[in-house]
Amino acid sequence: MPLIDPNVDLPLQARVGLTADSAFQTVWPYPSWIAHRGAGRLAPENTLAAFQVGLDHGFQMIEFDVQITADQIPVLMHDATLERTTNGQGPVWAATAGQIGQLDAGRWHSAAFEGEAVPTLAQVAQWMQSHGVLANLEIKPAQGLETQTGEQVASVAARLWSGVTPPLLSSFSVAALEAAKAVAPGLPRALLADVSRWAVAEAPFEAILRTALGLSAVAIVIQHAGLDADRIAAAHSAGLRVLTYTLNDAARAQALLSMGLDGVITDAVDSLGSTK
Repeated sequence: MPLIDPNVDLPLQARVGLTADSAFQTVWPYPSWIAHRGAGRLAPENTLAAFQVGLDHGFQMIEFDVQITADQIPVLMHDATLERTTNGQGPVWAATAGQIGQLDAGRWHSAAFEGEAVPTLAQVAQWMQSHGVLANLEIKPAQGLETQTGEQVASVAARLWSGVTPPLLSSFSVAALEAAKAVAPGLPRALLADVSRWAVAEAPFEAILRTALGLSAVAIVIQHAGLDADRIAAAHSAGLRVLTYTLNDAARAQALLSMGLDGVITDAVDSLGSTK
């Protein structure tokens, strides 16, 4: 059942009847620059080697993707299947964490990273906390596993980040974010969306705001082509922070930041590193 009536108009700059999580409305612990999947294209995505490259370029927050395995262990992986970024085959959900842990997740990128492993969320939490790096954890469920993935990833993340700055949980899946909210309401959530692909009859950006607020989200993460000054202001007026993905152009990034954008997720960790 949809959280909102997408045909109900929400004028820009107007508050709606729901509010974002009050704890994050005034205190925002996250930096403006976020390294996409660790280090963009400089290292094999979603690996600890990539995280180190991102950190070496000065990034203090990293975005990464998490799915669950056959034995319900959260691991880092973007695709639903293993082929593109490992020497394995088949769906992530069909393999155990032990099986995935034996795969090579680096050789596809370059010989320099041969033997790099697929990390578990527990390994990532330990690395990030020991290096003082913050997390944007994207819940990336396989089709049909949205609720199960949201519940498992959020419950594990709440335990792993207890007592420290929590990861910002994000997802394109409303069902996954609803499940995360149910099991770990204290973890901040952000709705990922591409305005051009938001399947509603009209006013897609307003529908995105209502959906995010219905999830008690603290932020929206919008593909950068769908943002302008009015939309950023409207989100802020509704109590939501605004981040964008995946933005690699320095001029466009600085323009959006000057409009009040709260965060840029980028692959260009080398060329945009000096602007942080």
